[in-house]
Amino acid sequence: MLTLKGDKVYLRALEPEDLDFVHEIENNEDFWEISSTQSPYSKFLIRQYIENAHRDIYDIKQLRLVICTKRGRQVGLIDVYDLEPRDKRAAIGILIANKKDRKKGFGSESLSLLCDYCFTHLGLHQVYANVTANNEDSKKVFENNGFRKVGLKKDWTLFNGEFKDEWLYQLVSNVH
Repeated sequence: MLTLKGDKVYLRALEPEDLDFVHEIENNEDFWEISSTQSPYSKFLIRQYIENAHRDIYDIKQLRLVICTKRGRQVGLIDVYDLEPRDKRAAIGILIANKKDRKKGFGSESLSLLCDYCFTHLGLHQVYANVTANNEDSKKVFENNGFRKVGLKKDWTLFNGEFKDEWLYQLVSNVH
């Protein structure tokens, strides 16, 4: 699908071969703050998740894609979740797994590709993202892709005994 291919990355569906990659990400405690995870996931559960990833986005209200470099190396995950077909909106989450792959444009291009997909193929009117107030890199990626900061949720998430603010970012389609 050309919509999901860019100059630096392409986005693809989850494959059985992604088990170890997804397992490593889901069990990395450094990412638990952004994913609301509180305990590890077994390979069994992740295998089941991958096996069901083919289900229709309108059925399960989410879509997870793997971010790959042009050479096919997995560098992250990008999700559409909390799909609301009636209101034509969904949330987007993105993760570049390794620090060495960050600030290379992979996240920004992935976000742009996914937004185009959401507006063009899913017919959404808007997408939004929740970004912890201290996550400067994520804020920059969303802002550079046209998302507007529309609200602050005070003390929104509790992580390691500390409440953190979260910004709500929104991108409304210019296609009607």
